[in-house]
Amino acid sequence: QVQLVESGGGLVQAGGSLRLSCAASGRAFSGYGMGWFRQAAGKEREFLAAINWGGSTYYADSVKGRFTISRDNAKNTVYLQMNSLKPEDTAVYYCAAARTLYFSSNYFLRRAYDYWGQGTQVTVSS
Repeated sequence: QVQLVESGGGLVQAGGSLRLSCAASGRAFSGYGMGWFRQAAGKEREFLAAINWGGSTYYADSVKGRFTISRDNAKNTVYLQMNSLKPEDTAVYYCAAARTLYFSSNYFLRRAYDYWGQGTQVTVSS
């Protein structure tokens, strides 16, 4: 069992930056694929970024070049650095962990993940 706790959300002006953190409990963190998703009010939860056990990264087109995912296996933590934030980035941001090889080709799908955090709110003002 893995528990995920996100932090780092808050209110920021357009053009600003935030770094989200997701701390994972449990063992074998380095063997999990990790992802970030977000859900705006009234919308579906959408994929943002993922990082596999080898450190390869994947991004949604909507955030490519602005967001960076990384992981620190020694700290059992995955990060999402968000730059050039826009009002449309306002949402609840979730991290997720995947423990099966299904993640490898399906990292952008919600069903590829086995564990989810509780989410952290990000609000970008114009």
